[in-house]
Amino acid sequence: MFLYSIIAYLIGFASILLWIASVSNLVPEVSIDGTPQLPVYLAVLKNFGLVLLFGLQHSIMARRPVKRFFERFFPRHIERSTFVLASGILLTFLVLEWEPLGGQIWSIQEGSVAYYISYVLFFAGWAILFISSFLINHFDLFGLRQTYLELRNKPYTELNFRVYSFYKYIRHPLYAGGILGVWATPYMTVTHLVFAVGITAYFVIGAKIEEKDLINDFGDDYLGYKASTPMLVPFTKI
Repeated sequence: MFLYSIIAYLIGFASILLWIASVSNLVPEVSIDGTPQLPVYLAVLKNFGLVLLFGLQHSIMARRPVKRFFERFFPRHIERSTFVLASGILLTFLVLEWEPLGGQIWSIQEGSVAYYISYVLFFAGWAILFISSFLINHFDLFGLRQTYLELRNKPYTELNFRVYSFYKYIRHPLYAGGILGVWATPYMTVTHLVFAVGITAYFVIGAKIEEKDLINDFGDDYLGYKASTPMLVPFTKI
């Protein structure tokens, strides 16, 4: 089972790297931009469907009733790895099947100060995402801790609720980093814009759904944290 978790982890992690490369404008071979192949309305419908498919899987599989149903037929300690595996496959599918739409919103001159600032923000966003995963517990988040403890015949213990680092300023720095990563670009095409809007919408909806579980898990501690800390943008009410 630990090998299964490693494979699931590698697929999930690789899908995130593919996602980053696809919106970076630095790796043309995997870029979401390209020559439009479908009429605009069909391309938009397909892209909306891709985001919806990924979002539904991500949100449904993360809910407690679904987890309990899974555990009736499969070992509990592989539930998170299975979630990571499914998410990685669907994220890869979303990126590779994304339909170009053509058109350009903005283009920053290469070599200009604004060009480099956009890439500083781009990489900062993804750095925040990855660092946040380790602040939570990267290996628990990706399912490796669960199967490792099972391998060592040790009981699994739930993570404690802690507020530090990025979490002092926003409740969902992992999502905020991903949003910054998809919006900070020197070349914003219509294709990229629709992608960024879709991913942002999912992150906002997903965060709200996730918080219901967090309130159930941590009760008044999380309610107090929610009341005093912004969701995604530091020093605001957002």
